[in-house]
Amino acid sequence: MNFYNTLPFQFGTAKNKTKMLTISELTRRIRNSLENEFFSIWVVGEISNLRKPTSGHVYLTLKDADAQLQAVMFKSVSNSVKFELKDGMEVIAYGSVTVYELRGQYQLVIENIEPKGIGALQLAFLQLKERLEKEGLFDPAHKKPLPVLPKKIAIVTSLTGAAIKDILNVINRRFAKVEIIIYPVKVQGEGAALEIAQAINDLNTVPDIDVMIVGRGGGSLEDLWAFNEEVVARSIYASKIPIISAVGHEIDVTISDLVADKRALTPTEAGELVVPRYDQLKDSLEKIKARLIQSLCNKILIIKSCLQGIKNSVSLRKPFDKLLRLQQGLDEVAQRLVSLGKHILELERERLIGLSNRLDSVSPLRVLSRGYSITTNMENSMPIKSTEGLTVGRKLKTRFLKGCVVSSVVELLK
Repeated sequence: MNFYNTLPFQFGTAKNKTKMLTISELTRRIRNSLENEFFSIWVVGEISNLRKPTSGHVYLTLKDADAQLQAVMFKSVSNSVKFELKDGMEVIAYGSVTVYELRGQYQLVIENIEPKGIGALQLAFLQLKERLEKEGLFDPAHKKPLPVLPKKIAIVTSLTGAAIKDILNVINRRFAKVEIIIYPVKVQGEGAALEIAQAINDLNTVPDIDVMIVGRGGGSLEDLWAFNEEVVARSIYASKIPIISAVGHEIDVTISDLVADKRALTPTEAGELVVPRYDQLKDSLEKIKARLIQSLCNKILIIKSCLQGIKNSVSLRKPFDKLLRLQQGLDEVAQRLVSLGKHILELERERLIGLSNRLDSVSPLRVLSRGYSITTNMENSMPIKSTEGLTVGRKLKTRFLKGCVVSSVVELLK
């Protein structure tokens, strides 16, 4: 059986050979077809297998319940994405489908990407807010108090906006006698955040600045975005100078507002916060001055009255009276001590007489007075209680109440 004859067409004809394609040619045709058919499309899906190599490109998979699509976002696009991409995040991606020829794999080249259900900038704001809050950049314990009466104020804003005019007008109206340094910067657009951060860092090297205002007038979230950048937040947190953040209107809340030592609802309020009103301050000082004078006068009157009382006191009119009373008291104490001494001596004398009588009652001399005598050994003066141990010729000494005699043993009687 001829195998080739069973095929639906013949390989060997020249006509069929002209239709043979290489893998590269076929892949290129498929790519052209896909690019022409699926150009500038929006795709919704969930991110998975997110990878961010050192090249700066971002590789990911978009999937739903039934299928998945490989996607790539090149560095030039990924750098402009404000929010952080994460696995599991639902997004809407805009781009074109193409084929990665080396793998023969179709993929979506993303040109724009947004989170599903929330704006990209709003999500980026919430992500950065959560991360910086965990790091402690919003901690009230870190916030520095504003000076009551600053001498030198620095303002970081645009020279062309309404914010600088509002701030200067308020400061000049409330307290014109302060020095103001203006550091002009871009407040929106590319590079604005870096300029603002650099301005804050530079002003921290200038001596004697008491407080700093950083801000701009109102605008959309995109217009205010420079004040939501991490570089600005960290420069505010690192500042040694107290900072008032005055960005937009009351409803506009930026990361700068949360990090700053004080948030002003508007640039106008920043001017009100940074300096007191001169007339109110002057009036307060006059009231304090009056209270001090009154307090001093009251103190003088109290001291005067106290001195008058001392002057009229008995101690000053008769200074020796107290000394005499003390001497009288000493005399009484001395008299009590003498009486007590005599009483103690009498008690001791009677106690000694009693002890003497007790000793006398047991004295050997008392026994001798009744006619008894004491005989002792002449050699060692030991009392003789019996004849035991005595020998004839042994000398004895006998003591009477008055006087004594020496004798010798002539005979021992049983």
